[in-house]
Amino acid sequence: MNQEQLNKVTNDAGFIAALDQSGGSTPKALANYGVEESAYNGEDEMYAAVHAMRSRIITSPAFTGEHILGAILFEKTMDSDVEGKPTATYLWEDLQVVPFLKVDKGLADEADGVQMMKPMPNLDALLEKAVSKGIFGTKMRSVINKASPSGIKAIVDQQFGIGKQILAHGLVPIIEPEVTISNTDKAECETLMRSEILRNLDALNDDQKVMLKLTLPEESNFFAELIAHKNVVRVVALSGGYDEDEACTRLSQNDGMIASFSRALSQNLNFNQSEEEFNAALDAAIKKIFNASMANAQSQAA
Repeated sequence: MNQEQLNKVTNDAGFIAALDQSGGSTPKALANYGVEESAYNGEDEMYAAVHAMRSRIITSPAFTGEHILGAILFEKTMDSDVEGKPTATYLWEDLQVVPFLKVDKGLADEADGVQMMKPMPNLDALLEKAVSKGIFGTKMRSVINKASPSGIKAIVDQQFGIGKQILAHGLVPIIEPEVTISNTDKAECETLMRSEILRNLDALNDDQKVMLKLTLPEESNFFAELIAHKNVVRVVALSGGYDEDEACTRLSQNDGMIASFSRALSQNLNFNQSEEEFNAALDAAIKKIFNASMANAQSQAA
């Protein structure tokens, strides 16, 4: 584990940029960016198009370690280059942005009110490759759709079980059991999830440090106990479908949480923008998200 990167993620103000759309979410991300499916032919061209979008974001003068703590990458992005350097190397050496890797293989069908992660039979090989490429941590997502005590227990246990496998490779896992924002029982889901996360955190050894990526809660500061836990490096918030304004407003009401936004970061970016327009739109989004995160980061460090 890179101690300098750990110190940055633990102590600095800023947020984590989620640049890890993959599989079925890639066409939607490209369409939001103004690149329709008719503009590319097949999977290889689709991934080339989304890498070009991500490279444009990463190489923008607005995208620096001054405001951004880390960036979550898709595996193909990790395997690609930016400005002639491996993406993770470029992020850290040129920008002082800590690289993370999305490792899950997508969601299983809903059962018992939740969507577990699909099996990851080649995870150890992927983690070894991540270490060799200078990745600091990982991210994996599963989804809670209903306030099912048994379903939520299973989903959190799966996250922490795989998290221990990731820790064994010297990487810091981001545990992400997302609560769907349209749930009518969202607050109850959050109560059940928080209890299960605390149970799993308390079972970790002192040197097993994790991050949590959670949906912005219905009750302000609902995750304060998680943020203060000795095994938690940082609690970051996913935008979860909230637009930039709503996500930033909710974030500002939760001390100690910082952003890890995807949609809210890129919603005003477009393929057809001039470089000046693109950089201005990205700069405005970064500063807005940073400002919503900054006071929270300072309150956590206080």
